[in-house]
Amino acid sequence: MKVPPQIVFHGLERSDALETAVRDKIAHLEHLSGDVVSCRVVIDLEQKHKHQGHPFGVRIDLTLPGRELVVDRVQHEDVYVALRDAFDAMKRRLQDAVHQRRGDEKQHARELHGEVVRLDAEGGFGFIRTPDGEEYYFSRDNVAGGHFDRVDVGTAVQFVAEPAGEGLQAKRVSLGRHHTP
Repeated sequence: MKVPPQIVFHGLERSDALETAVRDKIAHLEHLSGDVVSCRVVIDLEQKHKHQGHPFGVRIDLTLPGRELVVDRVQHEDVYVALRDAFDAMKRRLQDAVHQRRGDEKQHARELHGEVVRLDAEGGFGFIRTPDGEEYYFSRDNVAGGHFDRVDVGTAVQFVAEPAGEGLQAKRVSLGRHHTP
């Protein structure tokens, strides 16, 4: 970390044990991403709450190159529980940021367009051909909304392709052309 971590106590006395716990949790975040620039943790003893007594609030500001992650106002009566929950939330945000930076974000399947070219209504299956000539098998269960009875040869459809044991299969088949490819 380029800037030493800041640990701020509001409304309560500084505690070596609490500060050590915070530093350990910051070190864990640094282990997840080696380019943490700075980290500021604020621990507040909130005003008395009529149902919970004196809850502790934790705020974490973590700076990465070109990005700031914030977890704010995680509260609990036990300061260590509030601290744990705040750092767990920051860990998830940091992991998401690292995955996004690496390009590991979940890629959604690309929808394809085609036309039903063969249909066995009694057997509950058929085949879709795309404009590039590929054919995809689909079954009654793959048609969205249970509208298999509306499918005929020549019906325009949109679907998601998926490799199957015996070739290509169309999943999430919906009737009609929803947008141009």
